[in-house]
Parts: sequence; structure tokens; C-alpha cells
Amino acid sequence: MATQSPQPSEPFIAPQGAHIDLDGHPTDVLMRLEHPRVALLGGLLTPAECQALIDCARPRLARSRTVVASTGGEEINADRTSRGMFFERGETALISRIEQRIARLLHWPASHGEGLQVLHYRPGEQYHPHYDYFDPAQPGAATLLSRGGQRVATLILYLNQPALGGDTDLPQAGLHIAAHPGNALFFAYPQAHPDSATLHAGAPVLEGEKWIATKWLRERVF
Repeated sequence: MATQSPQPSEPFIAPQGAHIDLDGHPTDVLMRLEHPRVALLGGLLTPAECQALIDCARPRLARSRTVVASTGGEEINADRTSRGMFFERGETALISRIEQRIARLLHWPASHGEGLQVLHYRPGEQYHPHYDYFDPAQPGAATLLSRGGQRVATLILYLNQPALGGDTDLPQAGLHIAAHPGNALFFAYPQAHPDSATLHAGAPVLEGEKWIATKWLRERVF
């Protein structure tokens, strides 16, 4: 009987080369950074997949919410002014195909991730600087960690290109990533601490609109 390979300790993108073949889907590594652990990927989604995600998400959009660290609940927060929705994991053939592609890319099981969230930003809308991990020192941490443990990495998939603005900013790293359809931004935070240098923000859209999809990876089955 074949021995199953152990799960890696954290999500990662294999370092060899600038081109990755994900079972016939070509993806390019456009940029890497060691601290924070960041990679910019080209062509992770096709134009048709980007449009299909937008079309499927549009009728289900509602005002985005943020986590309440003190309780583990959610609230509408002025820091986050987009609208969004979540797909159930494996909800459609399209979602399942994208999730499996992400799992192969990051060497992390699809089961160890939240459902894909699609977000829509109109002119003036943004998401102020924040961390994606859950602060273990906060009273609501036990509730937030009870399903799947800590978040360990984020993948932002860009579905379109705003006419102006809407960059993803990582101020601790001095990075400003422009949205480009099909590209994706990966960053990992093996420790739930500001030392991860993964503070990030969605800069205001100045003209046009921005569509992204976000995948948060968890320590365990979510």
C-alpha cells in the first residue's frame, strides 16, 4: 500500500522556475518576496472564469461584514465598504475546479479553506489596513478558531481591472499591487502576529469598479 505524503506545515508555492503547470493550466510566478511571504501570480484564472465568477456572484451581493474580535461575531464596519458573497466549497463545477487548482498551487488541501468570497468595490469604496489572521489574545478567538483553526494564508484573485485605483497595498513591505484580471496575490502568515508583515488594504477605487475573489486557508478542515 502506498504511503500518503504528510501535509506540509504551511501553504507554499514551489520555488522552482517562474512557470507552473497546474494539470494543464499554465500559471506564471511574476514576483516573490521572502518577508512577508508574498507571490504574485499571472494567469491563475482564465478570462472566462473571471467573468463567470462575477456573473454568478452579482445577484447574491450584500454589504460586506468584518469579524468582531471581542465576540467572534460579525458586523458592518465603516472600514470595509464593499459588497460581497460567499460560495459554498464545491458549490458548482466552476468553484470546485478553481479550488482544486488553488490546492495544487499552494500544496494545501481544498478542505482546509473557507469558501471562495467574491467582493465588488464601486468608486470610493475600500478596505482599510487590516490583518486576516484572528488575534488569539481577543475574547472572541475561541469562537473564531473552533471551525478549522487559525487562518494561515490569503489568496486574492483579481477578476477585472478598475479604470483607476483599487490597488492592494502591503504597507509594511512597501508593495502596491495593481489589479489585473486573472492574476492572484498570495501571502502567508505562519504566525498570527504583526511580525508577519501582512498588514494589507484595498485602496479606494477612483474610477470604474473592482471585482476580486478571496480564499482564506485554515490550519485544519473548515
